[in-house]
Amino acid sequence: MVDWRAMNFDLSDEQRLIRDTVRDFARNEVAPLAEELDREKRFPYELVAAMGRLGLMGIPFEERWGGGGADTLSYALAVEELARIDSSVAITMAAHTSLGTAPIAWFGSEAQKERWLPELCSGRRLGAFGLTEPEAGSDAGNVRTRARLDGGEWLINGAKQFITNAGTEISGCVSITAVSGEIEPGRPEISNLIVANGTPGYEPGPPYRKMGWNASDTRPLSFDDCRVGEDCLLGARGAGFKQFLQVLDGGRIGVAAMGLGLAQGALDEALAYAKQRRAFGRPIATFQAIQIKLADLATEIEAARLLTYKAALLKDSGAPFSLTAAQAKLKTGRLAVRASEEAVQIHGGYGFIEEYPVCRFYRDAKILTIGEGTDEVQQMIIARALGC
Repeated sequence: MVDWRAMNFDLSDEQRLIRDTVRDFARNEVAPLAEELDREKRFPYELVAAMGRLGLMGIPFEERWGGGGADTLSYALAVEELARIDSSVAITMAAHTSLGTAPIAWFGSEAQKERWLPELCSGRRLGAFGLTEPEAGSDAGNVRTRARLDGGEWLINGAKQFITNAGTEISGCVSITAVSGEIEPGRPEISNLIVANGTPGYEPGPPYRKMGWNASDTRPLSFDDCRVGEDCLLGARGAGFKQFLQVLDGGRIGVAAMGLGLAQGALDEALAYAKQRRAFGRPIATFQAIQIKLADLATEIEAARLLTYKAALLKDSGAPFSLTAAQAKLKTGRLAVRASEEAVQIHGGYGFIEEYPVCRFYRDAKILTIGEGTDEVQQMIIARALGC
C-alpha cells in the first residue's frame, strides 16, 4: 500500500521507467505526426498499435489479463507525458483506460474479463463508456436509455452522445448506463451493460466536428431494439449509478493528468520560443514581461502536479480520493486553458498559425473544463466535501 502521508516526492524506479518510456515515445513517435493528424482529423491507428506494443493501453490492470500491473500514479505519468505532446493521442489512451476498460476490470464477471480484458489491455481493441445523453450530462442520473429483459436478452433503446473511442475500426465494446426498471415509483433502477461493436441495433453515429481533439474519435451512439445477452449485465442489476460514479472519480485523475501535461507542453513550447525569438536586439526571454508569465506558469504547474499525484497516491492507498481528484481536475483544466493562452501570447502572431503546436494546444485545452464533469460539477463536489 502506498502511504501518501510519507511526503516522499521521489518516483520509484518503475514509475520513472514508465515516465521516461512514454516521454521518449511521445517526442519521437507522436510529435512528428501530431500536426498532420490534427489537420487531417485522422485517427492515430498506427500510434495506438505502437502504444499497445509498449504496454501503455493497460497500465493499471492485472498482468494476468495482459495489463501492466502498475499503479494509478504510473498511469497518470503516462497520460501526462502524452498530453505534453498531443491531447488527441492522450485522450484516446486515457478514455480507453479509465472509462472503457476500468468498468470491466472493476465490476465484470470472470467470463466478461476473459472475453474483453486481454484484447483491451493489448490495444488490439478499444473500449468506450456511454453515460452522457442529451438530458444526462451533469445531471448524470437522468438517464433516458432503457433496457428490459425480453426472452433472456436485454432489449436496449436510447441514445448516447459525446462518446470517445466507440466508432473506430478497432473499437470493441461500449459499457452503457440504462434504466432497467424502478427501485420504487419515480426512482429509476440504473444498470450497466456491455454492448459489443457490430451488435444489430447498435449504431455509432458520424463523428462530431470539434474545436479540438481532432485526431480522437468522438461521436453519438444510437440503440434501436438492440439485443444483448443477459450475461452482458455489468455487475449487479441496479448498481449502475454507484458504478459510474466510481468510474468518473477514477477517470478524473486521468483527465487531471491531461490538463497537467497540456499545461507543461504549452510552457515547454513558450520557453523554447522565448529563448530563440529576438526583439529589440535580444531574446524576448530576457524581458521581464515574458519572464513573469513563464515563472507564474512554472509555479502553478508544479503545484498542480503535486495535487494530481496526490490524488493518484490516495487512490492507490485505498484512502478516499474523490475530493482531491475533483480539486486536481478543476485546477489542471483551468491551468491548461491559461497556460495555452499565455503560450499563444508569447508566440505573438505565430501562435495563431496552425504549424505551431501552441495553436493546437489552445484549441484542445477548453474541453478539459467541460468533459468528465464540468468545472461547476467539480465545484459542487468540493463544496459538499466542505460541508456546504
